[in-house]
Amino acid sequence: MHDPKRKPFRPRFALTPVALVAFAILHAPVHAQALAPPAGAEVGQPVLKPSLQLREDIPEPVRQQLPTFLSGERASGRTDLDTILEGNAELRRGDMTIRADRLEYYQPDDLAKARGNVHINRAGNTYEGPLLELKVDAFEGFFLAPRYHFLKNGAYGEAERVDFIDDKRAIIRNATYTTCQRRPGPSWMPDWIIRAASIRIDNEEETGHASGGVLRFMDVPILAVPELSFPLSDKRKSGVLPPTVGLDSLNGAELVLPYYWNIAPNRDATFFPSLMSKRGVDLGGEFRYLERDYEGKLRANYMPTDTLRDHQRWGYAFTHSGSFTPLAGIGGIGLNLNLNRVSDDNYWRDFSRSGISLTQRLLASEGSLSWSRGNLSLTARALNWQTLQDVSSPIVPPYDRLPQVLARYARSNLALGLEASVDADYTQFRSNPVLTGQPNAKRSFTLAQVSRPWQSPGWFVTPKLQLHATNYQFDAPLANGLTTWDRVVPTFSLDSGLVFERDAGFFGRAFRQTLEPRAFYVYTPFRNQNFLPNYDSAQTDFNFATIYTENAFGGNDRISDNNLLTLGATTRLLDPDTGAEAARFGVAQRLRFKDQRVTLPGGAPVSERLSDVLFGASVNWVPEWSTDATVQYNPKTRQSIRSTIGARYSPGNYRVVSAAYRLQRGSSEQIDVGWQWPLNDLWGDKGQNLGPGMGEGEGRWYSVGRLNFSLKDGKLVDAVVGLEYDAGCWLGRVVVERLQSSTSSANKRILFQLEFVGFTRLGSNALQSLRQNIPRYQYLREQVTSPSRFSNYD
Repeated sequence: MHDPKRKPFRPRFALTPVALVAFAILHAPVHAQALAPPAGAEVGQPVLKPSLQLREDIPEPVRQQLPTFLSGERASGRTDLDTILEGNAELRRGDMTIRADRLEYYQPDDLAKARGNVHINRAGNTYEGPLLELKVDAFEGFFLAPRYHFLKNGAYGEAERVDFIDDKRAIIRNATYTTCQRRPGPSWMPDWIIRAASIRIDNEEETGHASGGVLRFMDVPILAVPELSFPLSDKRKSGVLPPTVGLDSLNGAELVLPYYWNIAPNRDATFFPSLMSKRGVDLGGEFRYLERDYEGKLRANYMPTDTLRDHQRWGYAFTHSGSFTPLAGIGGIGLNLNLNRVSDDNYWRDFSRSGISLTQRLLASEGSLSWSRGNLSLTARALNWQTLQDVSSPIVPPYDRLPQVLARYARSNLALGLEASVDADYTQFRSNPVLTGQPNAKRSFTLAQVSRPWQSPGWFVTPKLQLHATNYQFDAPLANGLTTWDRVVPTFSLDSGLVFERDAGFFGRAFRQTLEPRAFYVYTPFRNQNFLPNYDSAQTDFNFATIYTENAFGGNDRISDNNLLTLGATTRLLDPDTGAEAARFGVAQRLRFKDQRVTLPGGAPVSERLSDVLFGASVNWVPEWSTDATVQYNPKTRQSIRSTIGARYSPGNYRVVSAAYRLQRGSSEQIDVGWQWPLNDLWGDKGQNLGPGMGEGEGRWYSVGRLNFSLKDGKLVDAVVGLEYDAGCWLGRVVVERLQSSTSSANKRILFQLEFVGFTRLGSNALQSLRQNIPRYQYLREQVTSPSRFSNYD
């Protein structure tokens, strides 16, 4: 009905029936940062400062002063009171846009009423429907029969009504919710959908809460959810996590009902009680904390009664690391803890997935307190081992260190260019003499060394003198009747090398090629140590990192007598522009002038004048390919003693194949293959422009796996093989796993997982198994950046 009192609004410019009318309702000017006026500019004239980045969020003080822009084909209204727009009506303010066939705006109440094909976009979140009433600034009002789309997780839905509480919170009534992209057609039905009596949206906490809901998959109800919270982003929140269902050969069917407690931004806890059909109830939990100066994690499991073992089972793993400076000038103090314990010897076999530290048969519990200031550092340490014995494969337990005290003083700015250091170590070794066959002892060890490096861009020479002094106090006499022993061993070494460079070209590419010969001489006189017990020494690995070192043993119980020269050379191909290494080749060999007579218990002297030859190569010619190889070759037998050869091909995301061959002559020979690859490639769909989640409706299959095969035993050692299906809004995974637990047994299980993208995961934790076993595995839904509101701007 026409109101004769209402005067039509007449803009100061001409209109045509389809002309666009735009004007600002608020009288506040657009704010710009004041700058010095350029030459010729009038005083007081605002000068805008360019911005390199549009803001994702608008601060509240700024939002309150933003102007409102209205446009439409026909406009009428009363100044400073109301405005009516008809025909392609539009209201814009900040990050919000409202479009409709008819739009009424009441300025005193900041109230907008829209009818007919209403569309609202607030920071990328959109709603469409027939009727909207909204207080624009407060974002308070309602929307009838809307369809909606949320930006951060790509969710869609329909509802009977949406009540906007404020700009962060809303209640959606008689709603549906899915992340499946809407496609044309009246018969379209999303693959998964949740129907709920109400869904409360909290964008401040970035969570949603559904009441009276049912989760349907392929139009089949699979989960009734009277109350369920779900994430609107990757932000942490407290709540019940989806249940985990598993099936393996040891524990039978397993159901886990986890609960996550977000205690604080730097603290959280997860409780995961589980029911195992063959064993009973297991109560597990994990607590994590992170502070500025320290961090830590505690994981524990407790099973009141194991029906298979007929007793209680428990295990825990606790790590803590931290450092702080109590007062300026007195140095820093550090505390580190690593505690691991289980209830019995069979725990590692029965609960192999309870935690990485608890799957081993040697569990260390240690704590250390350290202090450092300038060139001086001190550490007090205690180490205790729990050895999980197996009758078929017993282990000699290592020695506990109760306590161990270490000190180090080092200087690199001495006169004449000298560098010097002193290391001291006092340790009490304790174990069961019946099992070890040697007495416990107190050992004091000191290493003093001085060196004088000379170096330039093309060469280096470093002579070094070392003095090892050791004192033993045994708890019981040795076989020769000794209860104490002193040992002093000097060492001289001379390390030298040259670096040559030239410009070269290979296979059409320009390189900077280097040639780096190196010579390392070491002399240590013989001191008889073979009658001494061995508490912590072991033969060092023969590789490029250890071949240029003074001692053939790690630890302090054996100092090898040496009179040898190590010769080697390395050549590298470098990109002349970036310095990236395209290839590296190296060779090294030891020339022994005298037998090495110091050995470990049961070992034989080394009399070979020429050691095995060590070859190494690494080639990264193109980004897609990388290869590495190390070969220890015996020229007398003309055989490789040990070889490791590996290659990896990765032409793009979610496409990687890796293979490795490992040989330890007389001990093991294995082939290891791992992969992740889209099976669509096999039938021509290379998917160069299709990442996970794209091309929805057709689906993409991925094969994943890792196989470890023993050539020596002719059998499969470990195997993880699976399929992943990406349907766009949901992922399906099936993984078959076989992991060797001993020489005669293996644990086998099947993992199923159904993941509703942006909502939840149901099934066993297949992702954890894939990440732990497959090199360079990529999660199909890993989001590294949050979507921008400008990606859905209109």
